[in-house]
Amino acid sequence: MDIAVGRSIQILAFSGSSFHGKSICKTCVALKGTNWPARTGHSLRQCRSVLRAQQRPTWLPGLDPPPYLDGTLAGDFGFDPLGLGEDPESLRWYVQAELVHARFAMAAVAGILYTDLLRVTGMSDLPVWYEAGATKFDFASTTTLLIIQLLLMGFVETKRYMDFLNPGSQAKPGSFFGLEAALEGLEPGYPGGPLLNPLGIARDIENAHDWKLKEIKNGRLAMVAMLGIFVQASVTHVGPIDNLVEHLSNPWHKTIIQTISASCS
Repeated sequence: MDIAVGRSIQILAFSGSSFHGKSICKTCVALKGTNWPARTGHSLRQCRSVLRAQQRPTWLPGLDPPPYLDGTLAGDFGFDPLGLGEDPESLRWYVQAELVHARFAMAAVAGILYTDLLRVTGMSDLPVWYEAGATKFDFASTTTLLIIQLLLMGFVETKRYMDFLNPGSQAKPGSFFGLEAALEGLEPGYPGGPLLNPLGIARDIENAHDWKLKEIKNGRLAMVAMLGIFVQASVTHVGPIDNLVEHLSNPWHKTIIQTISASCS
């Protein structure tokens, strides 16, 4: 009898999409009050696993995510093949590092495409993006610009790191020349205030799960796009808009396959 019931529950849990999470949950609750032996307990564990799998998508369908990735982080789809996030403190740092890299990538992709479009259309005499660093400016020398960049970015990154170590410490009065209200921190990695959040989006940052998810998804896409732009520039020695124009001029013969073949020959 127990084996038959256990198998029937397995059929219920693993059958097609006609059974929803609520039905499975009710079945699990009903089984929880019984006194059946260990085989039923095994079915209960399988039932709970199926319910969790239905409620939370993973990067590979059917894969059990590691226990330290419980779905509470924005964009957590259980992807950590190297186990880098096993240590909680390391996981906190990796989350912030990914967020910063994602934002830099989004800004870089937008800047590269915009300036490349101006250059290709002849609206501005701008260098291609990978030669921009060698451009000489009349208003300041390269050494001066480098020092200013190091000072400004060093200051900002130091403040960010201090806020990571002690959340909220950089919003205390006197910590930033009296401008703390204009840079009011929401939580580590999510600064606010009228300067960094002029539209007042996601003021309740603890419950802004949708905004966080959208940002990290777009950031990851931008990081992949930057990798593509790097490889594209290395192979073709032109900007992304030039590559797009060349492809559109002859879509069937100007593709990535022909480009790679020509570079290898």
